Amino acid sequence: MVRVLRNVALAVLLSCFAAAGHLSASDTLLNRPAPPFSRTDIAGARINLSAYRGKVVLLNFWATWCAPCRVELPRFAAWEKKYGPQGFQVLAVSMDDDPALVRDFLRQIQPNYPVLIGDARLGENYGGVLGVPVTFLIDRDGIIRARIEAEPDLTSIEAQIRKLLASR
Repeated sequence: MVRVLRNVALAVLLSCFAAAGHLSASDTLLNRPAPPFSRTDIAGARINLSAYRGKVVLLNFWATWCAPCRVELPRFAAWEKKYGPQGFQVLAVSMDDDPALVRDFLRQIQPNYPVLIGDARLGENYGGVLGVPVTFLIDRDGIIRARIEAEPDLTSIEAQIRKLLASR
């Protein structure tokens, strides 16, 4: 009886989260327009996602304490250099609470792409960024084509980027 009640309570809770949009964003955001945002990057420049329409955008949520993030951020810089002339743009959103930590870390890796400071609201707009890294691939029309969570397969992501760049 206790197990049945627990399962019913869990089902009700999950349906409430689903109704509120807190379950997997892969279902709710995939193949839909990327939620718009305007943020100031770490250097003080205003970044609007809409300004990158016409480009393939890799939108990455990360944090300084995240080991996989520390591996992928330099790779993203290499892709920015390699694919940027073809219409590719990386936007990195730090989910750290302290911008000073982000600035210190960025001095080490010196990225060639904008780095923004995110917050819970921006994470919620993207389906609930509860852990990092979370990466979105957005096509030239502003449509989310992929959501990659946890430690990524960078070779697979690069193949997806090349495919999006090739489609016009």
